[in-house]
Amino acid sequence: MKKIEAVIQPHKLEEVKEALKGIGVDGMTITEVRGHGRQKGHKEVYRGMEYQVDLLPKVKVEVVIQNDRLDEVVNAIATAARSGKIGDGKIFVYEVVDAIRIRNDDRGENAL
Repeated sequence: MKKIEAVIQPHKLEEVKEALKGIGVDGMTITEVRGHGRQKGHKEVYRGMEYQVDLLPKVKVEVVIQNDRLDEVVNAIATAARSGKIGDGKIFVYEVVDAIRIRNDDRGENAL
């Protein structure tokens, strides 16, 4: 099994959710996060003072999938989240050793 973490722009969340739903991925975890990469933030003016905002709002989408769906899911996320501008985000892929459904003790891919 694989865990995919995608850090994306908040305004792209609905598109990513619809893309995942469209390929049959139902379970996901969404977290509001803050951070920056090469984007390095931006300056804002508040009451005449200029401030550097270096941690920008992002959304982290997490899904755990079967190994054979990896390319399909990564492509769906990347396509839906892409605007072509700096700050679109990143996708990380991790190996998952086990998954356990708490309700009935299903394990592995059966727990997904």
